[in-house]
Amino acid sequence: MNDEGRIISSSLKPEDQETEVSLRPRTLREYVGQENARASLKMYIEAALQRRESLDHILLYGPPGLGKTTLAEIVAAEMGTNIRITSGPAITRPGDLASILTNLDQGDVLFIDEIHRLPRTVEEVLYPAMEDHVLDIMIGKGPMARSMRMNLPRFTLIGATTRYGSLSAPLRDRFGIIYRLELYTPQELNRILSRSAGILGIGYQEEGLFEIARRSRGTPRIANRMLKRVRDWAQVHAGGIITLEAAKEGIAMLEVDDIGLDRTDRSILQAMMDLFGGRPVGLDTLAAATMEDPVTIEDVYEPFLMQNGLIIRTPKGRMPTRKAYEHLGREVPKDIDLVPGETNGGNGQEPDVVQTSLLPQS
Repeated sequence: MNDEGRIISSSLKPEDQETEVSLRPRTLREYVGQENARASLKMYIEAALQRRESLDHILLYGPPGLGKTTLAEIVAAEMGTNIRITSGPAITRPGDLASILTNLDQGDVLFIDEIHRLPRTVEEVLYPAMEDHVLDIMIGKGPMARSMRMNLPRFTLIGATTRYGSLSAPLRDRFGIIYRLELYTPQELNRILSRSAGILGIGYQEEGLFEIARRSRGTPRIANRMLKRVRDWAQVHAGGIITLEAAKEGIAMLEVDDIGLDRTDRSILQAMMDLFGGRPVGLDTLAAATMEDPVTIEDVYEPFLMQNGLIIRTPKGRMPTRKAYEHLGREVPKDIDLVPGETNGGNGQEPDVVQTSLLPQS
């Protein structure tokens, strides 16, 4: 199953575009969550405005759907400047970046999403632009080639990435402000949903919104998408009001369970339990058994399952945990160790499989 087809996908879908833009907060006051980033950004912006200077370059990283683009737009709005939005994959040549930089005005914000995907040749052009606000251009080829330096207006680069470790060290070191955006609590998502419901004119009860919030995997984009689908259910079956019962039934129609797992998440856990008996399984083997791409399992499905303590990585492969068996209502096997340091057989022996660091392993 392609991740884009999942209701709980944190990737931006075409149908999200119009609604998401209308629901985005416009100021730091309206922005919910990320309290540390919001408080310090407010201070940095006030200081920069008092000095009449551009804000330092900002790097935002974390899972998709947490509001990195929204935060960049808010920074530009609070600074009273324009924002130019692009992405790493869209800038394939140094000339593409040069064209963007030379069209910026003093104090403008340049937002580059998926900045870790910038080609290395483009990065090298970006370094002097970030540090010295100059653009080095090579004119001509071969022995007749010469370098020309062009001054650029002072601008603020805001980079966003879901893979902080994939950024090169020279690029990472040129950002003066770095924030990791964290997953939202159900309470924070409930506040976001209350605002979204007001904008969309959706009738609701607090318990109904909270039910959506707690199943949204800590991601505002997923919460807003589920709100729209539950709204449809409530309109047909509950008189247009999102009650607790309407929320439960609407989310059940989407095949999302109490902790936010969908059918694909559960099928991965079931394969680990039924096909491999809960014993360690390699990534490629698991991918073949579930007919999923290994990269998709590792980057899309596995992080949430690990964050919720449903699977662990061991030197021998992935394993479901006791919590996973309990969540799916399965009997825990007695002949394997599902939790490091524990044995289910009662023999008191140390397990031969131990949890390691969360580094990708086959």
